Amino acid sequence: MLVEMTSKTIAAASIFLASLLLLVVPTQVFADTCAPSAVTARGEESRFVWLAKTKTRANWRAKVRAIPDLGPDYANWARAENTEERCLTGPSGTVCIFTGTPCRP
Repeated sequence: MLVEMTSKTIAAASIFLASLLLLVVPTQVFADTCAPSAVTARGEESRFVWLAKTKTRANWRAKVRAIPDLGPDYANWARAENTEERCLTGPSGTVCIFTGTPCRP
């Protein structure tokens, strides 16, 4: 016996399958691939903003690598979540403070 499928039946079946997929596939993998808390690092004073940011990013990476539960897999600023870059410029130069939640690939 052949079942005739109308466009409404096909649409209803598609919606049903899509909703099932949303239940099965996790929508956020943040908890599995990111650290439980953010890491904050301060850089060294520099005459140039770009250099102050570079030093701060390097300090953030070193601090993340030194955390026993994280290590080098998490030490990439580009993969970090909830990042904040604050730089303070004064007469003697610029100092930056970076905060971000380390994530692994």
